[in-house]
Amino acid sequence: MSDSALPDWRDRRFLILLALGFSAGVPLPLTAFTLRQWMSESQISLTAIGLTALIGLAYSLKFVWAPVLDHVAPPAFRGLGRRRGWLATIQPALALAILALGLTNPAVDATTTVAIAVAVAFLSASQDIVIDAFRIESLPEREQGYGLACYVWGYRGALLASGAGAFGMAEFGGWAFAFAMCAAMIGVGFAAVLAAPEPGRAPAEPTGGWAARLRAAIVDPFADFLRRRYWFAILAFVALFKLGEALAGIMTAPFYRELGFSRLEVASVSSVFGLFATLGGALAGGWLVARIGTGRALILTGMTQMLSNLMYVALFYAGHDLRMLFAQVGVENFTDGLADAAFVTYLSALTSRSFTATQYALLSSLAAVPLRTLGASSGWLAEAMGWPAFFVLTTVAALPAMGIMLFLLWRLPPPKPRAAAQPAAGAAEAG
Repeated sequence: MSDSALPDWRDRRFLILLALGFSAGVPLPLTAFTLRQWMSESQISLTAIGLTALIGLAYSLKFVWAPVLDHVAPPAFRGLGRRRGWLATIQPALALAILALGLTNPAVDATTTVAIAVAVAFLSASQDIVIDAFRIESLPEREQGYGLACYVWGYRGALLASGAGAFGMAEFGGWAFAFAMCAAMIGVGFAAVLAAPEPGRAPAEPTGGWAARLRAAIVDPFADFLRRRYWFAILAFVALFKLGEALAGIMTAPFYRELGFSRLEVASVSSVFGLFATLGGALAGGWLVARIGTGRALILTGMTQMLSNLMYVALFYAGHDLRMLFAQVGVENFTDGLADAAFVTYLSALTSRSFTATQYALLSSLAAVPLRTLGASSGWLAEAMGWPAFFVLTTVAALPAMGIMLFLLWRLPPPKPRAAAQPAAGAAEAG
């Protein structure tokens, strides 16, 4: 990479991360929005559809089985190495599970549909664990922001393909056909696995009996993290960084509806325009991390993410104004993409290369805690306070994380990124 902080886009590692991001994004709508649409068309009760939210627990609990993927050799494709071998094992099983999901009939047996959806979510979360470890180990810190941007571009594209795209395919050929096509999309990630180099050295196999193996796989990754200085502050920062965004994000749909925006207006602005704003923010965030370093990028992007929630207040006073809706969605999504690039780069730097999959799974699961816990209070707060005061509160809610972040960057400053002389050198450093 040159001193301009721009990556060499010919480096196949970025294209591989783009394809792996696509493979990671395909299953999520199939166990959430797409599945619920299918069930609603099958006249399933709202109570039963609401319970499908529990399917997503696999993504929050993935740190539980991450040690297995970190330390146990894959049951197949061992010649590909630890990371690629696990991906080559998981992805065909994931494609078959998606195919099987499409062959069920929720109107006749919703229990079977949900059971297979749980299997899809489990395999999808397992794929995420290995892809995250692969991404971290494939790139030095200076290039992590760009690596994440490529991953996000692929991931967001897959959300469209298996979300809105699946609706179109179902209209054309039925739900079984739509799910079969989505299962085939996993092949994009499988092809990338076959084309990718294995990132660095595999973690050492634990020796001794089962007690020693369990300690190396389960106890050591967490003990290693807890031995770090200010480990509690690190966990508190990770858990709180997205709190304001989580509170505001849950309430966007009823907020837009109350202001009188139609479904078409929300879909075109929030989904389509918002997608490109997020992708642009992720790419700009990758450049910013490489240009000024993780620490300063985290401060700058954290501030912009926090202040972007004030755009909701501006939209409230503007009322049903489509131009202001574009402005609010654009600012919010662009700043979220910026912050994600710096935040994920910081999380990646916190992981030990001996326990990459386990520690990153723990941190990324912890980052989702506000959405699944404190976020549940957002409706009550909005009703009690009114929209302007509520969105001011979501802005203020980011201040504790900002304070902890400044403390950590002062006491534990991240190392200055080193420019790689050439792509091969960067790959060697990542190992």
